[in-house]
Amino acid sequence: MRQLCVIGDPIAHSKSPLLHNTMLRALELDGEYKYTARRVPGADTAAFLAEARAEGVAGFNATMPHKEHLVPLMDRLSDDARMYGAVNTVCLRGGEAVGHNTDGAGFLRALLAAGLDPAGRTVLLLGAGGAARAVAPKLLQGGAEAVFICNRTITRAAQLCAWDPLGRLAPAGMDRETLARLAPRCSLAVNCTSLGMEGTGGQFEDLSFVDALPPEAGVFDLIYSPAETALLRRARARGLRTANGLGMLIWQAILALELFLDRELDGPAMARLLEEAMK
Repeated sequence: MRQLCVIGDPIAHSKSPLLHNTMLRALELDGEYKYTARRVPGADTAAFLAEARAEGVAGFNATMPHKEHLVPLMDRLSDDARMYGAVNTVCLRGGEAVGHNTDGAGFLRALLAAGLDPAGRTVLLLGAGGAARAVAPKLLQGGAEAVFICNRTITRAAQLCAWDPLGRLAPAGMDRETLARLAPRCSLAVNCTSLGMEGTGGQFEDLSFVDALPPEAGVFDLIYSPAETALLRRARARGLRTANGLGMLIWQAILALELFLDRELDGPAMARLLEEAMK
């Protein structure tokens, strides 16, 4: 049986085994592949890769703290992995380790599936960390006209904006006044921060900017636990279209399995299957 897995530290919370094994069963490949979770400390990234090669592992996903550590260890990188400077999917095939990143593409597929096509929109993006680095380029690739990257530390937002030489990314603060000023110009808001996440205790101090979004606006929160954050609850109360991060989690897994199997899957059907499995 060929091995697939996810590595990270911690890793017990990972939903990847559930997602991938559900898909493998649906494809009647569960007798050929098995997907597990392995705790691998950050200092052991290279050692694990050598072990995976020796064991004949078909591929693996990676979460923190390995995403950046894997980049220099790869024989080849996909365009997205190179652009983000992070790897979340590794295919081991023909003696070669190829690093991919499905986070941004998974986000865009989830956004489209939720009816929040970014084409022609001006976007209010909250946060400038790793999640925002995956999301911002895909918003532009999806046709967004402009993206305001709002962060408490504006210099960090400016660093992310430097990625786009065309100037479609603009740095801004995340204070009440700035968000209130920008929100009326934006028909899509995307939360890439951990504010509102279960177990973190951090919450938005002020959500009044949601009330300033246009009536046709949508709000996407990368958080999926809880299923409805205070941000999404406020947006839904206004009648805005909303979506949480479960779709992104699901779609990045679908795209990763396509890479492992080297075949295209029926993505929408798999997404429906995984939504049921996650209930």
